[in-house]
Amino acid sequence: MEIRVAKTAGFCFGVKRAVETVYEQAGTEGENIYTYGPIIHNEEVVRDLAEKGVGVLEGPEDLAKLTEGTVIIRSHGVGKTIYDRIREQGLKLVDATCPFVAKIHRIVEEQSALGKHIIVMGNPQHPEVLGIVGWASGPVSVVQTPEDTEKLEIPDSVSCCVVSQTTFNYKKFQDLVENLEKKGYDSYVVNTICSATHERQAEAGELASQVDTMIVIGGKHSSNTQKLYEICRKECGNTYYIQTFRDLRAEDLPFGDIVGITAGASTPSNIIEEVKTNVRFKF
Repeated sequence: MEIRVAKTAGFCFGVKRAVETVYEQAGTEGENIYTYGPIIHNEEVVRDLAEKGVGVLEGPEDLAKLTEGTVIIRSHGVGKTIYDRIREQGLKLVDATCPFVAKIHRIVEEQSALGKHIIVMGNPQHPEVLGIVGWASGPVSVVQTPEDTEKLEIPDSVSCCVVSQTTFNYKKFQDLVENLEKKGYDSYVVNTICSATHERQAEAGELASQVDTMIVIGGKHSSNTQKLYEICRKECGNTYYIQTFRDLRAEDLPFGDIVGITAGASTPSNIIEEVKTNVRFKF
């Protein structure tokens, strides 16, 4: 059996930076450390950090209860009001927002201040998108499907600024921008999809087209991993979405001669290696 692992599989720059930041802070004695939301969408990492005393704030209500401690902003970023609340409560702020996400925040803040209607392409429930929306001081809309763009009603006199969730599918982004152009909107379009995401998706699709079985590793709530699975599934019918090796069962997998493996941006290298090793020696 031949196993091919995608070169882009696993932690991206922003996630690696955020996770390392939390582990560094976790080693600080005498301080209560919290992340605003799970630092990444990977249950194994979040569980390990919890064992090291790192708490998770699930929202503004949890944040409001704190009187001291350090709050770490995760790689997904948050809206401006969360920064303000942390400072107002006298808490220590450590910002681990991915630099590519922070760049979107700046664009939205500046363009919104100029009076433009902000259009964010992405999942309206995803924490990154919620954070991006939180930097607009005026009208903002989130679109994820062609139907969403059709429902938009923006006055002809209003200009738009279009940005995207960093992990959004590039082909879908292009299609939605085309839909907006057909509606005649005066739009300033900024492709804010992370280049690493685009490369990961392209490599995953190419690899899946060359193998008999494809394994996609990542947290069940990971948006970018779900997109990788969708891409791979179109190219390889035997595609499986798992969080760890324990999710694999021999009777479910018609491996064939070549097995491909890729992983979402929130998947640690040790989990990828565990899957690779066990597929090779236990099946």
